[in-house]
Amino acid sequence: MPQYLNRIAEELVQEKLENYWSGFELVAYALYDKRNVYLFNHPKFSNNPQYTYHILNWDVQFTGDTMILYEEYPTAIVNLDSYKDYEDLYSVLIHELFHGYQYIKDEKRFPDEMMGITYPLSQENVELRNQERTNLYRALLEHNTIKKKHHLHTFIALREKRTAMFEKYLPYEKLIETIEGPAWYVELRAYAEKTSKDYDFVLKKYAQQLINKYESTSSIRRSCYSSGLFICLLLNELSPGWMDSFFDREETLYELLIQHAGDYMKNTITDVKISPETVEVVNFAIEKRGKAFEEFNKQAGIHLYIEGEITAVSFDPMNIIPLEGRHLHKSFINVRMNNDDFLIQQPVIAHVDDGIHNINKLHLIVDKKPIENIDSLIIDGVGEIKGRYEKQENTLHVLV
Repeated sequence: MPQYLNRIAEELVQEKLENYWSGFELVAYALYDKRNVYLFNHPKFSNNPQYTYHILNWDVQFTGDTMILYEEYPTAIVNLDSYKDYEDLYSVLIHELFHGYQYIKDEKRFPDEMMGITYPLSQENVELRNQERTNLYRALLEHNTIKKKHHLHTFIALREKRTAMFEKYLPYEKLIETIEGPAWYVELRAYAEKTSKDYDFVLKKYAQQLINKYESTSSIRRSCYSSGLFICLLLNELSPGWMDSFFDREETLYELLIQHAGDYMKNTITDVKISPETVEVVNFAIEKRGKAFEEFNKQAGIHLYIEGEITAVSFDPMNIIPLEGRHLHKSFINVRMNNDDFLIQQPVIAHVDDGIHNINKLHLIVDKKPIENIDSLIIDGVGEIKGRYEKQENTLHVLV
């Protein structure tokens, strides 16, 4: 039996959650491994006390660290095999539980994920964005009131400049900050509580995606988690108790920050000078995408191409790499073909038409040779794909 189950159940009480976020309510949660799912606090098993769990056989619903609707009830799920240290497991579970809390609070401030896939890596945008993030970081760490206000106002002025230039994409960033920033905020607080490291170490750990220009430009979506987190931390200073009414409002985190930041207009940004470092950062991000596709294609195994009318049902938007009409899904994708759903739990390239959901070709690499039938292939770990197929050396083409 996995360790930590009893400890987590004992610690996840309402009073503990209230210390992380005012009003934080506990939903169901499940810790799982390759064989079993350990389900806690689910109304379907209401006869069990909160500190016990119900054991289920693992199935495909339990994939990744996320929040799902299990039996139509919000349930935070975390993979036990992904974490060795208790503080990591516990804090990530708190993060996903917060997404469950957002669900029961009827949170609606969600981004259009297509904006992340088509997000522009222009030099002007990256230059302003990285200056912006540096000032956000400095605004939180600065103790001198005048300097703190200067960094905060410069952060806002830079973002307003960027909003004027790239208006289509800024709502995407602001909404991710609003959804994921608070989840990272409670995760940081939980991690800080459980780790033996001091708070400065914890803050720097969670700031890496904010201040590392190469990483924040290569992973736009994830980098918004840290900017959202730091906005939460600044709001704590500027407006203690701000979270009490957070779910009753329509504003994004950034808009709340502006309301408490004072007059920032005197910091208006005019010219945008592209630094040599920004050129390097943009080239690095583009080359990193290309290398990911190259590494995928170099994998040993049987290359399987599935062509036809394919629909992406679900996927992990944080782990998609776009490049010239192709999307590399690094973790998993659930697709519909011939009215059947298939969960592909491995890297796969999707060739897309008119949006992220409309796929005309999938490319995956399998270790085991598929079982060949007259009108179908049985692919280990995926299922039976019905359609005409052709073989050519180490490659299979299937038309569905």
